Amino acid sequence: MKNETSPEEVNALSIKLKKEAEDAGYNLNPDEDSTKDLIRSLIINEKRYGYRACPCRLASGKKQEDLDIICPCDYRDQDLNDYGSCYCALYVSEDIAGGLKKAASIPERRLPAEEMAKTRETTANSLMDSSPIWRCKVCGYLCARNQAPEICPICKAKKDRFEKFFIERKTPPELPVWYCRVCGYLCARNEPPELCPVCKAKKERFDRLR
Repeated sequence: MKNETSPEEVNALSIKLKKEAEDAGYNLNPDEDSTKDLIRSLIINEKRYGYRACPCRLASGKKQEDLDIICPCDYRDQDLNDYGSCYCALYVSEDIAGGLKKAASIPERRLPAEEMAKTRETTANSLMDSSPIWRCKVCGYLCARNQAPEICPICKAKKDRFEKFFIERKTPPELPVWYCRVCGYLCARNEPPELCPVCKAKKERFDRLR
């Protein structure tokens, strides 16, 4: 059947996601049974819709409407900062991964489609005007997000090695500045990259910052 998954498929995606998470400074939930159940659901959704819609949310089946909930979702990092895990608890904080805390249920951040569109526009304007950009003092990595990442995805420096970094925004840049809605990665180029080098989100998950 179309939506059946094999243990080999689940294992292969588990290994891939674990490596991508660790390379970018994230942690998959160490509860192997729970994590594999979520990964199995991601595979089912990819077969059903053509994209890995969040297994804990109701997808519309229309990719453009569901871009924010393609795993990893747009809300992952904020949930990790505030609650220690993403909505599904597929991604968890270092404390939870290390057994110091347990993942708990968290509130849904996702808004109705019309409100979500306004929020995205407001977020882009806020990032342009006043929100902090974080700079790793060790390697210089930059990202635009409310809080610094727990671990630098480039050099693995901890959160306390980040500083707020303000960019002069009055003069238009020579190139458009793009930011990844999933992890906050920034780049200046004519078009966003096909794949975020940090979290592997696709080109369509980028917004133009300025």
